[in-house]
Amino acid sequence: MTTYRARPIDPTALKQLRDTDDAGRPCVPYTDEEGGAPLRCCLRPGAVGERIALVSYAPLRRWAAEHWAKPGAYDEQGPVFIHAEECEGPGDGDDYPFARSGALRTVRRYSADGHITGGRLLDLPGETAAGFDAAFAEAFADPEVALVHVRAVEYGCFHFEVRRS
Repeated sequence: MTTYRARPIDPTALKQLRDTDDAGRPCVPYTDEEGGAPLRCCLRPGAVGERIALVSYAPLRRWAAEHWAKPGAYDEQGPVFIHAEECEGPGDGDDYPFARSGALRTVRRYSADGHITGGRLLDLPGETAAGFDAAFAEAFADPEVALVHVRAVEYGCFHFEVRRS
């Protein structure tokens, strides 16, 4: 069973992103002809024929606004795929999303101020949940760590967030 919970993009943020993204651009939905886009709203791959959008998202900025943090230069935005319309969100599974053995992920740690306090490269093992659990346990062993972002190494894409419980 997974010890930590992967958090999708918050429904309030999704509503805003479906209008205007975090770079100030309007959302431009399209029909996914190939399937497989990593949807950050429901933490699953998209299916052929679904209406999706690629938007710019600033996860640390949104977390910082909730917690009165000042991330300064650590605030960044990047592309994420979302459903073009409201969806049901993630299921109740214990698995971490977008995990496959051999995939490279960064596990970036942030303080309560929204500053990067470190991170590590994670080469996902065959037992991907155990690999993530160990990386999160290591991160949250540092009392300064308030949250962790998981990103793909290949494109730097934000995958999901894990917060201190």
